Amino acid sequence: MATSEGPGRRVLGYLESARNLVGCAGGAIGLGLHFAGLGGAWWPAVVAGLYAAGALLTPGPTAGPAQPGKVVEPVRPGPPVPPAPPPGPLPNPELDALAAYLRTVPLPPSAKVDDLLDALRAAGPGPAAERIVRHRLPVAVAGYLRACTWQPWTGPGGPGPEAELGREVGVLAAELT
Repeated sequence: MATSEGPGRRVLGYLESARNLVGCAGGAIGLGLHFAGLGGAWWPAVVAGLYAAGALLTPGPTAGPAQPGKVVEPVRPGPPVPPAPPPGPLPNPELDALAAYLRTVPLPPSAKVDDLLDALRAAGPGPAAERIVRHRLPVAVAGYLRACTWQPWTGPGGPGPEAELGREVGVLAAELT
């Protein structure tokens, strides 16, 4: 197979390739080991081995210029693409996971956590929704559960854990709008 590239072009192409550069870096590490006194009498083999390992383990070029003599097929148009569905709220796996967890927790209906989850789904992704889903709502629910645990030992008076959770959920819902 005759090509228009001469041997000088091929050698220059290899010298500029990533394989050669990584191999040279490996060889330089081998020289550094020799000068540090770690190569011993086998230092030339260490340098050559590190060069070869670097050059052989580096992936070759994935796409290069078209090669002479190769037939390139023209791109033909495919079937028409159907129109995209109208934009709507995108599925949010973190919100779905949080909602699944909250279904297992005994939350009071007066806190309106379900209404907040519906508002988060309607709002879609955004910095406020992300902050609420990732941090603020889980912290509020954890605080409610801790307060419920300690409620038998607290004295009468003050708002109950349900009221505090409801207040926090109201604040979070207001942040969405």
